[in-house]
Amino acid sequence: MNIGLTGGIATGKSTVSTLLVNKGALLVDADAIAREVMLPGHPVLAAVSEHFGQAVMLADGTLDRKKLGDIVFRDPSQRKALNDITHPAIRKEIRERMDVLQREYPDKLVVVDIPLLYESKLEHLFERVMVVYAPERIQLERLMERNRFTAEEAAARIRSQMDIEEKKRKADIVIDNSGDVEETERQVDRFWLQAGLA
Repeated sequence: MNIGLTGGIATGKSTVSTLLVNKGALLVDADAIAREVMLPGHPVLAAVSEHFGQAVMLADGTLDRKKLGDIVFRDPSQRKALNDITHPAIRKEIRERMDVLQREYPDKLVVVDIPLLYESKLEHLFERVMVVYAPERIQLERLMERNRFTAEEAAARIRSQMDIEEKKRKADIVIDNSGDVEETERQVDRFWLQAGLA
């Protein structure tokens, strides 16, 4: 069985993916893959550098994530350009890793953590989609605290994604992560039992 795991920025996807992995699920992390394709020597990083210029590169040949983030979170056309460069390579790698895990561990739950699952229209890849939910005001608070963003910077990042309420409506499974971690854990336990994974 596989599920796509998504949510909004600062809703707590990592918390939920860790809880699932602790129960025995296998994880494919789209963010980790996205970081891999941005390592020096990877053709995707070369294409990003070519499009955005040396301004987004550090002296040691690595990506200046903050500079790139500032550009793409302020300009939707630049964000689209970045996605057009990176997403095909990331999708291909996700599919390959998911296929390998399902083939090698047919009795395990394979969880694919994709922050922009709905935005990228990838629902069709999964048997079910789990959304980790927290209302926007909590996302804002967490982002400002976690990343030291101003309210404006945090709001820009939240607005760059599909509205969390819409993701919640589309979901097959919702884990409400607006309370404490114990409550989130109870919901994950309940899902695990209902899915017949226990």
